[in-house]
Amino acid sequence: MKALYTFLYFITLCAASCNQVKKRNVEGNTTPKNGKIYISVDESFKPVIEEQIKVYESLNPSTHIIAKYKPEAECLKDLVYDSIRMVIATRGLTKDEEIFYTDKLQYTPEYGLLALDAVVVIASKNASNSHFSVNQLAKLVTGKDSSFKVILDGLSATSTVRYVLDSLVKNNKLSKNVQAAKNTQELMSYVAVHNNVIGLLGLSWIGDMTDASQQKMVSNIKVASILCTRCKSDVYIQPNPANIRNHTYPMVRGLFYIIKENYTGLGTGFVNFMSLERGQLIFRRAYLVPAKMSFDVRKVQIN
Repeated sequence: MKALYTFLYFITLCAASCNQVKKRNVEGNTTPKNGKIYISVDESFKPVIEEQIKVYESLNPSTHIIAKYKPEAECLKDLVYDSIRMVIATRGLTKDEEIFYTDKLQYTPEYGLLALDAVVVIASKNASNSHFSVNQLAKLVTGKDSSFKVILDGLSATSTVRYVLDSLVKNNKLSKNVQAAKNTQELMSYVAVHNNVIGLLGLSWIGDMTDASQQKMVSNIKVASILCTRCKSDVYIQPNPANIRNHTYPMVRGLFYIIKENYTGLGTGFVNFMSLERGQLIFRRAYLVPAKMSFDVRKVQIN
């Protein structure tokens, strides 16, 4: 009887151990072709990241990537949670953050550049002006110019808000002339019917020519041209891939991944996919500039 109890005890222990391994394989040690992970994504990049996930999961049916779209500051805060495997934002980690997460995780999270994005200015079809310089935009957001009301793409610390504060407001105060929409869709709808308003948002919301719903929204607005900061003459240019790649368009920013995996899991597989040809082409189709794939700009003359 004692031998029987001992045998049953070990059977139960083995079963529990197997269940734990099975659970860990599903929620923890995933593979590039199997498992489920949660990621936090800056909402400025929702359209292009949704497309990346859609294609990756279609190629790997046993994977499930659940993205939560939030303001950038909230995404970066999510790194402290074990359930969040990856963050996609407009910056990597600072030195202090690297030290903090290395102490917490016992390894340093990896981060890198995936693509180049741009902050875009939009106006209604009937707006009196759709040509601005960075200096003019700085005056608008600090209240030194009140010719246009400025709408930003979120109620809290989105990457666009951070860009405005860091690059336009700088040491000044944000004007009461600047307001925030609940989200990017609301921003675009508001700008479309108000002639004295401009909006600032991420390029991926208006660049995908294959997205019918996106292009329907874009048809009601126009993308403003911005004064080139590196050109020999004063010329206003659009945020197209060549101008972003050469940084002649002045409001360029990066799209970065930050991943918490010290093994080859689903997060690593997804990063590799976005870094290689298919993923990079998805960024290009969304009008972003691939950072991992060569992008040549050639001078041509049209007769």
